[in-house]
Amino acid sequence: MSTDSYIHFHQAPQADAPLVFTFHGTGGDEHQFPGLINRILPEAGIVSPRGDVSEYGAARFFKRTGEGVYDMADLAERTAKMAAFIHAHKAQNPDRPIYGLGYSNGANILASVLFGAPDLFDRVVLMHPLIPFDPPAQAGLQTLSALVTAGQRDPICPLPLTERLIAYFEAQGASVETFLHQGGHEVSQGEVDAIAAFLQKA
Repeated sequence: MSTDSYIHFHQAPQADAPLVFTFHGTGGDEHQFPGLINRILPEAGIVSPRGDVSEYGAARFFKRTGEGVYDMADLAERTAKMAAFIHAHKAQNPDRPIYGLGYSNGANILASVLFGAPDLFDRVVLMHPLIPFDPPAQAGLQTLSALVTAGQRDPICPLPLTERLIAYFEAQGASVETFLHQGGHEVSQGEVDAIAAFLQKA
């Protein structure tokens, strides 16, 4: 798979800084999160793909048939494509830490990649993920560090499903941190602060 299989934003890393993949939410694009990464990790490289599925004109990373109802065959196909895209970029950055950050639909495609190819990432941030299915056991997640963030009153990503995903990662042996705010699907300033602290850890 080519490093150009998605329209994407790219910024080369400096020195020994990590390479960070960012994944936008539904209706976002490749410019949604590079500014945030630049503020948190000024020397980091960034690869930010644009979802190649259109839902009434809104970019997404995979198809769904309703709110919280995924086209599982399409998800499998898009996950394999994304994993290959990430692998191609990682191969061009040997021995460099690889981080991932995704919000909503972007968090879901990132999580789906992790379920099948956990070795692609060292550290990930999953913001308001919604995984309405039981992922397979994955021993490779033992080396992963993850931060999962959510709103306690999120109408799109219900808290019980977030908690179930956190429990899944813990059961696989991953190192998991969480941040919950009292609101809904929006990103709070406290959440941004928690993400910064997590990504800046030595």
